[in-house]
Amino acid sequence: MATDFFTQLIEIMARLRGEKGCPWDREQTHQSLRQFLLEETYEVLETIDQNDLPALKEELGDLLLQIVFHAQIASEEQQFNIHDVVQSINEKLIRRHPNVFGEVKIKSAAEQVRNWERLKKTEGRLSVIAGIPKELPALLRAHRLQTKAAQVGFDWAKIDEVWNKVHEELVELKDATTQNDPEKTAEEFGDLLFSLVNLARFLQLNPEDTLRLTIEKFSRRFEQIEQELKRRGKTPEQSTLVEMDEIWNRVKKGDKIKKRTDAKKTVSQK
Repeated sequence: MATDFFTQLIEIMARLRGEKGCPWDREQTHQSLRQFLLEETYEVLETIDQNDLPALKEELGDLLLQIVFHAQIASEEQQFNIHDVVQSINEKLIRRHPNVFGEVKIKSAAEQVRNWERLKKTEGRLSVIAGIPKELPALLRAHRLQTKAAQVGFDWAKIDEVWNKVHEELVELKDATTQNDPEKTAEEFGDLLFSLVNLARFLQLNPEDTLRLTIEKFSRRFEQIEQELKRRGKTPEQSTLVEMDEIWNRVKKGDKIKKRTDAKKTVSQK
């Protein structure tokens, strides 16, 4: 049944791109679709963050459409088609999992990661850090670079060393700001962020995910400030920082109470 639906999707896409298809779909290129591929990816991530499984199903469909769309364009240009795409990933998964589809013995996830990287080197990768897209968000790219370097032993031995590096970079940033040197300040700020990404990695956190969650939290709380001020017949511009801080702290306290209540409910349900 799944195969029938997938075949139908391919046929729909071909028809949309066909001579009597949709004018908008017919105009698209790999380049014009880039932004939509990125947007759909982030919409998938948002549903995962919200643990909204019905929405995740829909957003995964939208993301799949982008893949089929690109494959259809390539097929029209006689470069490759969707079947080549599927065949390629099938072959790669089998090739990079000799522990499942071959005789190689691997005992842990960490060992599998190291073996995965070794196999990629045999496929023509010249560097351990090759293949990390430059268009990734900076925090995510830094995390991926550090992770790959760590897999071959280029890493701090313990987390205390990472903490020391964070403090060192913070001092250097503070010093740079007193020198009235914008270029040096920017460099030191970047070094501090990079060291914080390392700390996140040692804490087994993804810095991109944690920052996104904090942004969502800030947005939610600020919107509640606006709603409360509106209830009082005011706008933020007509309010003082003291008034807004008072509302913020009340919202923050409410969030903490809700977290504790949710935690108790979770425990009681076990």
